[in-house]
Amino acid sequence: MDIANLIQTVMVYALPVLFAITVHEAAHGYVAHYFGDNTAARMGRITLNPMKHIDPVGTILMPLILYFATSGTFLFGYAKPVPVNFGNLRNPKRDMVWVALAGPGANLIQAFLWGVLMYVLVATGTTEPFFLKMCKAGMLVNVVMFAFNLFPLPPLDGGRILVGLLPYRQAVLVSRVEPWGFFIVMALVISGIVSTLWMQPVMGLTFGLLDILLSPLNFLIR
Repeated sequence: MDIANLIQTVMVYALPVLFAITVHEAAHGYVAHYFGDNTAARMGRITLNPMKHIDPVGTILMPLILYFATSGTFLFGYAKPVPVNFGNLRNPKRDMVWVALAGPGANLIQAFLWGVLMYVLVATGTTEPFFLKMCKAGMLVNVVMFAFNLFPLPPLDGGRILVGLLPYRQAVLVSRVEPWGFFIVMALVISGIVSTLWMQPVMGLTFGLLDILLSPLNFLIR
């Protein structure tokens, strides 16, 4: 294990990861509050303070253990979920979709902003590799979070979106998976099914969308 390379990688990814997690979770709480549930607000979770969202095991310990155990080929982690009482929402089934979309949506916006920053740095003549690598890391981290959280299985955001969109009877059936959803997702991740059938296609489409959105900046700096 190259310790110097590990330290450099951690420094490049630290800020993008903190922003990605923090804004993702705060967005859930903010949208839930907007639609009538103030649970997250009462608990101080609608904040950009990363300490409110970091889970010591899921955000720090698990990714580090997996990094060393797999030599950086497989990483997985999670933040403390923002508490949402869906029964408090003005229209629970409909508003659940918007609350769930808020997190991945925040990641997509951040990926775009990191891309904008990278083009701005290039346009201003910045050649420092550290900052350019951080921008690329910011795009990658947020695209990964965007794609993974949209996987259509509760308790992931994609699962909640699916429950909100399905007719009542089918929605009830899907929601019953939630108590075991985390373990099912982990099994699918470890087996490579999520990566092959979901992450790679969705990430490819997302990077394609970002390329289109950023193309005016690319044209301007040429």
